[in-house]
Amino acid sequence: MAQARPTETHMLREIHEQPAALRRALASAADAAHQVAHEAMRRNVDVIILVARGTSDHAAIYAQYLFQYLNGIPVALATPSLYTLYGVSLRLERALVIGISQSGESPDVVEVVARAREAGAFTVGITNQEGSPLATTPHQSLFCHAGPEHSVAATKTYTATCAILAMLAAAMPGGEPLRAYIAHVPELAAAALRSEKIVARVAERYVHARDCVVLGRVFQYSTARETALKLEETCYIVATPFSTADFRHGPAALVERGLPVILFASPGPTAADSFALLQWLREQGADCVVIAEDERLLDLATTPIPLTLPAISDGDGHGTWARLAELVAPIPYVIPGQLFAHYLALYKGLDPDQPRGLTKVTRTR
Repeated sequence: MAQARPTETHMLREIHEQPAALRRALASAADAAHQVAHEAMRRNVDVIILVARGTSDHAAIYAQYLFQYLNGIPVALATPSLYTLYGVSLRLERALVIGISQSGESPDVVEVVARAREAGAFTVGITNQEGSPLATTPHQSLFCHAGPEHSVAATKTYTATCAILAMLAAAMPGGEPLRAYIAHVPELAAAALRSEKIVARVAERYVHARDCVVLGRVFQYSTARETALKLEETCYIVATPFSTADFRHGPAALVERGLPVILFASPGPTAADSFALLQWLREQGADCVVIAEDERLLDLATTPIPLTLPAISDGDGHGTWARLAELVAPIPYVIPGQLFAHYLALYKGLDPDQPRGLTKVTRTR
């Protein structure tokens, strides 16, 4: 069996670069985020449309929850094929359209942003590549500055994109409480990296897994989807992501004894639902991998992956910003998912940097 050796892959190095990449992203995009927020207010934006594919689409799902919760603005995920294949045009005069692509090269994302600008929308691009089509097509661009990403599997560009989206939500009306807290995101990511030894040890248990279910709810739904993608592209596992709420509406019939189920369960209003679902899953004999801070949830796991994230002070010594911690939790919580996919790929004898049939830039129209 292949042994996981942590110095051999670009993917692992890039996972470890995330605290530094997050600091750069937050510092470099701060002024642009405030400019976008100011222009959105000036235009009286009343809807946000997010345009993305793949990993970037999962960052968009995170932002969909965040903008609606913090800013009270309806958010939709774009349907690029209707633009590129069917020539659909929408009325977008009071829309903020945000295109997301780490490479900035996705033709369908760029085309939707261009068409939205022609239709009167205020358009923004979020990318890691200055000078790319997505950097030059919209009214304004925000850059990740994550540095080159050599592994096909995106890691640091995903979390940097999520951080920029969180900072943008914080800059808009309703996001004021998050503005100071957002600076602590790199610290949270660094703490999440301390789960590596546990993840590297437990991943071997699943070396023969061919399929699994990945669960999260509300803000962690994006984490479930992103982790499932990482498992599919690096480990060739059929990983099916669900919101824990949707999972109960039929997909729960998939559960049988020994089925691996990965659950991301951060503190907050969804914790009680996670606890009840875990009890049921264990009764059905599922093999539950639980990424959590709550000891009650970890005690129900077949394979617990505990996270110990710092309790960030509110600045006046009056406690912690527990509600705000939930809003940015997908950024540190996805890191154990990335590590799990990386080490499981190595145990399977696979190269997580070069998944078969994939390239770094995927061009769809």
